[in-house]
Amino acid sequence: MPVSFELSGQSEKELEMLYQISQAAATRPHTISELLTEVLDVMESELSVARGTFTLCKPDTDIFVIEASRGLTPEEEKRGMYKLGEGVTGEVAKTGRSALIPDITKDPRFLNRTRSRTDKQTAFICVPIVHLKRVIGTMSIDLSITTDIEELHRYLRFLELVSNILAEAVASIREELEEREGLLSENERLRRQLGDRYRMHNIIGNCSSMRSVYEQIVQVADSTATVLIRGESGTGKELVARAVHYGSERRNNAFVSVNCAALPENLVESELFGHEKGAFTGATQQRKGRFEIANGGTIFLDEIGDISPAVQVRLLRVLQERTFERVGSNESVPVNVRVLAATSRNLEKEIAENAFREDLYYRLNVFPIILPPLRERRSDIMLLADHFLQKYSEMYGKNIRRISTSAINMMMAYHWPGNVRELENCIERAVLTTSDEVIHGYNLPPSLQTSDETQTSIFPRDGADLKTMVKSYEKEIIIDTLKKHRGNAAASARYLNTTQRIINYRIQKLGITPEDYK
Repeated sequence: MPVSFELSGQSEKELEMLYQISQAAATRPHTISELLTEVLDVMESELSVARGTFTLCKPDTDIFVIEASRGLTPEEEKRGMYKLGEGVTGEVAKTGRSALIPDITKDPRFLNRTRSRTDKQTAFICVPIVHLKRVIGTMSIDLSITTDIEELHRYLRFLELVSNILAEAVASIREELEEREGLLSENERLRRQLGDRYRMHNIIGNCSSMRSVYEQIVQVADSTATVLIRGESGTGKELVARAVHYGSERRNNAFVSVNCAALPENLVESELFGHEKGAFTGATQQRKGRFEIANGGTIFLDEIGDISPAVQVRLLRVLQERTFERVGSNESVPVNVRVLAATSRNLEKEIAENAFREDLYYRLNVFPIILPPLRERRSDIMLLADHFLQKYSEMYGKNIRRISTSAINMMMAYHWPGNVRELENCIERAVLTTSDEVIHGYNLPPSLQTSDETQTSIFPRDGADLKTMVKSYEKEIIIDTLKKHRGNAAASARYLNTTQRIINYRIQKLGITPEDYK
C-alpha cells in the first residue's frame, strides 16, 4: 500500500531499523516465521514495543492466524485466530486499510482474542501486508498510552513502510514452501503408486507354482538376504525383484536396475562401480556407479550370467566385504546395498564350463526363486490376457469387451516361447488391429494362427474339404452370437438376420449347447 512518508524526517534509529528489516527480507530465511521473528526482534529492541504480532491468512481460507509474536505465550498465540471482518485485525484484513486505536479500553471493536491484555490503557496499531492487491497478513503492535497522537501516527506510517518491505518476501517464501510441499506430496504419491504397482497383488497368476513364488517373496522380503531369481526370458523376473524391494524396509530408498547383458563389456565395471576422472579415455569427470547410487536401497542385476570373469571377481568382493573401488582409484568405498540378481542361463552348466565362478554362484544363490514358464501355467493365460486386454483398451481408448473362442483356443494351445512378455505383446497387437468389440483369432500374430506350429487346427493334417471348413466357421459364428446374447437363440436369430427355426436346427446339427453360454 503506498504511503506518503518522507524518509528525510526519520531519525537515524528508524533508518537503521528499515535497513536491518530490508536486509532480513533480502536474505529470505527458510520459513516465514523465522523472517517475522527477526523483524520483531528489531522492533522490540529499537521501538520498545510492549507487544507485537504478525498474522497470516491460512491457505484456501479467510482465517488469519498468528505466525509470529512478541510478548505472547504459545497458548495465547493459538487463541489468536480472526475471520475476515472480525475485530480490528479482521477488519484490517478485510478492508486493506490500517487501523490506529489510541486506547483499546474505549474501542468495542477490540476483542482481546489472545486474552493477553489487562485493563491497563494501551494504544494499538494494525497495518495490512498486501501482495498483488491482496491482503496476505497483518502486523500489529501495542504501545504505551503515554505516547501522543502525533507520535502514534508516525509509528503507523513507519509500520506501513515495514509491511511494504515484507510483503514480497513473505509471499515469495510462502510460494516456495507451497511448491516444495507440493513436490514432496507428489513425490510421496508417486512413491506410493510405484510401490502399489509392484506389490504382489499386481503380479498376475493363481496357479500352484505362482502361489509358491508369492510365499517365497513374503519370506525373504524383510530380510537382507541376497536373492537369485531364475526363469526364462519374459517370465517377469524384474517384477518379482521389485516386489521384494517394495515389500522390504528399503522400500523408500532407491531401486536400481541394471541389465548386465545390455552393457558393453569394457564399460561394465565403470557402470557398476563408477570411475575417477582420467581413469580412461573419455573419463572427463568422476562418476558414481550403480552400486553407489543404490546405497541404502536395492540393486537388481538382471542377466547376471552374462558378466565377464573379471567383473565376477569384483562383484564377489562387494558381496563379501560390502566395499568396492571406482575404476582408476585405490580408495575403498563402503556400501550398504541389498543385491537381487536374475538370470535365464543355466548357471550350473556355466560353472562346469568355467564360464561362471562357483564361489560367486553360492554368494548369489542364498535364496533362489524360480519362475515357471508360461507354458507350465496355462491356467494363468486367460487371467493375464484379460489383464493386458483391460490395460491396452484403456491406453488406446477402445471398448473391447471379450476375446473370441477361436482366439482363446489359439492362445491356450500355443507354447509361448517368449512367455508373459510375448503374451502381452500379442494382446497389445490384437487391441490395435481389432475393428469391433471382440478380439478374434485373426487379430493375433501369424505365429499363433499357423495350425501346424500351434497345433490348433480342427482339420486333419492332410487337409479338409470345403464343407468341413464351412461347418467349422459356421459353428464359431453361432457360438460367438450365443455368447453375445447369453445363450438366447431367438435373439441370436434376429442378430444373424435369420429365423429361430433355422438357428435351432443349426444348433442341434452342430452339437452346440446354448445353456453353456448363458
